[in-house]
Amino acid sequence: MKPERFDEGRFDFGESVRVTRNVRNDGTYPGLDVGVLLVRRGSVGHVLNVGTFLQDQVIFTVHFLSQDIMVGCRLEELISIDEPWNPSRFEFRDKVVCTIDLGMQGNIIVAKGAEGEIFKVIRDDALIQYHVLFQGRMLQVPETALAPAHPETFTEPEF
Repeated sequence: MKPERFDEGRFDFGESVRVTRNVRNDGTYPGLDVGVLLVRRGSVGHVLNVGTFLQDQVIFTVHFLSQDIMVGCRLEELISIDEPWNPSRFEFRDKVVCTIDLGMQGNIIVAKGAEGEIFKVIRDDALIQYHVLFQGRMLQVPETALAPAHPETFTEPEF
């Protein structure tokens, strides 16, 4: 028997999904401090329920069996287990530096070593790119052109 579909274009009850971003406690998970990592990006879980938060955000309750934790995830944080997963080194709000000069039409617009902040992860087949804010300018930059801004506190993701 096929599980009941919650809403067209959404995930089915019991469907395996992968979280595309680290999920941290936003204050709604009891007993842990705000900001504590709950589920690492790339983890697989199963949809248990769907509901709304603040009347306009669809939230899926996902059980991550390997961590034995249930968390609420937004649709944009989830992909089907059948979709290709291309893990990224950085995520939203990570501080990074350029490893090369970045230019446009022959002009250097961001110098090697300039610090920026990740605003969006773009997964396209085998290539990972990011929208990075450098000195008030948003650029799309390949992962190979970035390094952690503070390597002493950066934790490399486990793939």
